[in-house]
Amino acid sequence: MKKMILSLVMALTTMTAFAQFEAGKSYVAASMSGLGLSYSKQAKVNFNMQARAGHLLADNWMLLGIFGYEYQHWAKSHELEIGGGGRYYIIQNGLYLGLSAAYAFTKADEEKTHNCYITPELGYAFFLGEHVTIEPAIYYRMSINDFADASTVGLRIGVGYYF
Repeated sequence: MKKMILSLVMALTTMTAFAQFEAGKSYVAASMSGLGLSYSKQAKVNFNMQARAGHLLADNWMLLGIFGYEYQHWAKSHELEIGGGGRYYIIQNGLYLGLSAAYAFTKADEEKTHNCYITPELGYAFFLGEHVTIEPAIYYRMSINDFADASTVGLRIGVGYYF
């Protein structure tokens, strides 16, 4: 048992040895959620993809731009989202807190809606090498317009590149 725990600790140390959260670094990523990884009262099955780009303005502080697309099968709706946010890397091992705000335009059949969201998230950047990461995150996407029915809790999986 001790050998297995020691091996796990060594593997995690190796993956995070290349942490690059210094001021001046840039970041691009693609992530997806849905496919049964999120839940809201409105959406039963949905598919969400996001593209993110960021820049570390100071050590451990990143400013982000976000562009997203979501498809909800049950409602036959398409949603485009644009927003911005930030991340704070708690410690140099990749654990981060994020907060973003976004505007979303949704079209379902002939109905068009506009919504604003605030999304806190908690995630981890697992470094696979010097620049590439796998980034799982838990998020809560709070709807400003329809808090009770349009807010979502979910899991997002992403791939990032720090340069």
